Amino acid sequence: FGDVCRTLRRVGYEGIEIAPFTLAPEPGAVSVSQRAEYRRIIADEGLVCVGLHWLLVTPKTIHVTTPDTTLRTESWAYVRDLVDLCADLGDNGVMVFGSPKQRSSTGGLTPTEATRNFIDGMASIADHAQARSVTLLMEALPKSQSDIVTTLEAAAGVVEAIHHPAVRTMFDTHNAEDETAPHAEVLEHYFPLIRHVHVNEMDGRHPGTGDYDFVSIFRTLKRLKYKGWVSLEAFDFKPGGEVIATETINYLKRREMEADQ
Repeated sequence: FGDVCRTLRRVGYEGIEIAPFTLAPEPGAVSVSQRAEYRRIIADEGLVCVGLHWLLVTPKTIHVTTPDTTLRTESWAYVRDLVDLCADLGDNGVMVFGSPKQRSSTGGLTPTEATRNFIDGMASIADHAQARSVTLLMEALPKSQSDIVTTLEAAAGVVEAIHHPAVRTMFDTHNAEDETAPHAEVLEHYFPLIRHVHVNEMDGRHPGTGDYDFVSIFRTLKRLKYKGWVSLEAFDFKPGGEVIATETINYLKRREMEADQ
């Protein structure tokens, strides 16, 4: 973990966003002392813990919209534990709620019914998230991944239904494939509810390996005076972590300079 943080700082990153399953199979397995040690390492390397993503990779039984009330309650208790892990690793963190397999409709529910269960579940932990200074982010995922909350319009609907300061949404360049308007326009339209941004190519590879228009995204963020994080999320790890991190930040710095022109 320390080597990863040192590499990120050396190549120019300011924060780290963590997939919790890379620390332990479940948050309860990360002891108080381990959390403090991770937090110390992050701070010592001059980084900030931005928050968590890929929340529900483990355990395999988790499902947050299932009609099985017991399992659904246990699953949201697990997410609540992740809130504590996020808060213990850093201040004012975000939790990006993608997890398509663990949120899609199941057990005979319609997508509308599953979405209602999701809203109820996230609302049930919103007060706890606020108390721990964590923001829960509803991520839109395309229909190729999930049958609920497939656009930013739907994600905004979840945020508005819960109506809680600890619940917001985020923009992900890769997962915006179902949007019909230009992505910069979508970003601007829902900007008041957007707290976080993920960047990658439309095929999931790291920025610079494709032809995504990051300049228009940066121009929009700058014009709207966005103050949050822009976070790399890649799904093809074959080039290696350091190569991905280095190529991405160098490429995005060039695109950001273009956005200033």
